Amino acid sequence: MRATRFLRAVPSSIGTQSSGLRLPPPALLPPIPLYRRLLRSHRKHLTPELRVLGDEYVKSEFRAHRDTENPVHIVGFLSEWQRYAQMIEGDSWRGEKMDKTKVDKMSDEQIAQMYELMQAIREGELAENDPEYKPHTPPTD
Repeated sequence: MRATRFLRAVPSSIGTQSSGLRLPPPALLPPIPLYRRLLRSHRKHLTPELRVLGDEYVKSEFRAHRDTENPVHIVGFLSEWQRYAQMIEGDSWRGEKMDKTKVDKMSDEQIAQMYELMQAIREGELAENDPEYKPHTPPTD
């Protein structure tokens, strides 16, 4: 037999903090544990008014995406909700602006939902801070 050299694995700095690259994202939570985490985060970190609004939105979104089959959509959905949970838990969401690339990718329906959410938040803030504020009601014909 001929003697051969064995190559040994050498630790690499690729993907570590010292190489300047970002750490890989945390593993995705399955839908039900993520759903529970979101509701717990709302209960712990949001005011009662925002909690009601947030809980209703989370519930409706998870219901609407319950039957999604496309793995790319599922991963995108779960990763964005997990990122949202991390933001809520870290209180880094207050005063933060949305990323323009995400807004550009939104459908017209999603933009309309964001506008409705913004209006609801503003009306809540006005009602809370202005004693003379009367909620806007659309005219009926």
